[in-house]
Amino acid sequence: MPKKILNGVVVSDKPNKTVTVLVERKFQHPLLKKVMKARKKYNAHDEENKFKIGDKVSIRESKPFSKNKKFEVIGVQK
Repeated sequence: MPKKILNGVVVSDKPNKTVTVLVERKFQHPLLKKVMKARKKYNAHDEENKFKIGDKVSIRESKPFSKNKKFEVIGVQK
């Protein structure tokens, strides 16, 4: 099964080797047919602590690094 790749914005870089990424997606409500936004925060592994707050990054699903950290940063979006 292919790994999920998500795009989002770094909202926190306080923990060591970890960034929190806010991913926003748009979807259509099944009954109301209204376009809605859903936001979710993911903890992602950042080995070199090089990403800062406000960076637009891509994250990829990977093996669990810890209890809540199951993604890793693969790079900056263009």
